[in-house]
Parts: sequence; structure tokens; C-alpha cells
Amino acid sequence: MNLDNAVWLLTGLAAVVVLLTRMRLSSEQSQAGSARVPLGVVNAHTAVGVVALVAWIAYLTAPGGTLGAVALLAWWVEVVIGILILARWQSASGAHARATTGDSWGDGPALSILGHVGMLLGVCFFTWVVLADKLA
Repeated sequence: MNLDNAVWLLTGLAAVVVLLTRMRLSSEQSQAGSARVPLGVVNAHTAVGVVALVAWIAYLTAPGGTLGAVALLAWWVEVVIGILILARWQSASGAHARATTGDSWGDGPALSILGHVGMLLGVCFFTWVVLADKLA
């Protein structure tokens, strides 16, 4: 697999993480035991994710210029928001937190940790690709 294909594959996975995070946080707004993430934060996370995806796809179709830097900035803002949401959820699931009810996605935060740590690693890779000018 060449580098361009790997970047496109990771871009698709990033889109899935943005979409699934939106779906999961929207459905947890009324669940007991979840860290209540304000809808404004969820909307900001989704909006920044969409902006990052659009800017990144535009950069991938025509590499060069400042579009890569703009896309990276949006990706890093997206990652920070996601990690902060995840940290809030982790701190809310302490010893006195009640179990989340009605979540068919899985037990605990494992899926969210996988998605957001994977997104952090993917954005680190995207940063290397842009800074090292690795796209054809």
C-alpha cells in the first residue's frame, strides 16, 4: 500500500469517528451515568470535524499551498475537543457514577478511547505527511 492510499484510508476512518461520535453523544444526552456533554460542545465537535474533513479532502485532491495548514489546524482543534470530551466522560465514570443505561454501543468508554486515541495518532500522521510534503 502506498502512502497516498494510507492517507485516504485514514481519512475515511476519521470521517467514521466524527460521525459515530456525533451519533453516540447525541443519543447519550438523556442517559443516566454519562457525562452530560452540552449539545453546543457536541455541535462544535461535529462542525469542526466536518470543516476538517472538507479542508483535508480539498488538500488531498490538490496538495500544496496553505490549505494543508488550514486542514491541520482544524484537525488539531477537532482532536483537542474530542480528547476533552473523552476526559470529561472518564472523570464522570468514577467510583460514585451510576452505570450508563441503554447504551448498545458497548460497555464503558473502550470504543470512544479507541476512536479518539486513533484520531490523535491519525492526525499526528497527517501532520507528518503535510510537514514532510509526502503527497504526490
